Amino acid sequence: MDHTGLLIIDPCNLFRAGLGCILPQDMQVIVEAGDVATALRLLSARDLKDRVDIVLLDVAADQSLGTDILTLKEALPGVRIVHLTATPTAGRLQTVFEAGADGCLTKDRSVEALAQAMRLVAMGEKVFPSELMRLLREAPYSEATNVRMSGLSGRETQILRALLDGESNKVIANALRIREATVKVHLKSLMRKLKVTNRTQAAMWAMNNGMASSHQAQITLAGNDR
Repeated sequence: MDHTGLLIIDPCNLFRAGLGCILPQDMQVIVEAGDVATALRLLSARDLKDRVDIVLLDVAADQSLGTDILTLKEALPGVRIVHLTATPTAGRLQTVFEAGADGCLTKDRSVEALAQAMRLVAMGEKVFPSELMRLLREAPYSEATNVRMSGLSGRETQILRALLDGESNKVIANALRIREATVKVHLKSLMRKLKVTNRTQAAMWAMNNGMASSHQAQITLAGNDR
């Protein structure tokens, strides 16, 4: 059986130990530690860096979150990083994705849901549940301005608005009655125009530029592909 190697970083000893005991068999904890510095030291000492596929990260202080993510990305190139938190806030979520993390999940979810999210992350997907997207979308941003859409086509604008709800390519394609491959083409084009590298950064751009307040008028997506 192929295993997904996990690095668990969390300030709570009990949580780390408990999570390692309840994860399914295809999830293997390589190292667990209370902070990033300790985790990286243990990985190096045991020569285990190459066995880590995903980092599950929580921090004791919000101020260190962005720096910790960037440190992990530099130390473990190619490894996926997911922020696992008991207290999601709009500011924390913004930090997570601006730092280039691959997901954010709450600790109140089931073991099965967590494992499924990890499998998606391991395949290269971003995990950002709709309830967290709503929290981020509804938060006030002092730098938000009326969006200038002259650089995007009408279809690209529709798809960008759909990203605000964290919709998958399949759901967007069904809602717009176009092929999923066409959605991918439009996504590539709009990301190039916005100078971002992934769909989450595109959604962040949309929120910070005033699109969140009016996106419902542009496209209604029936259901979520989750």
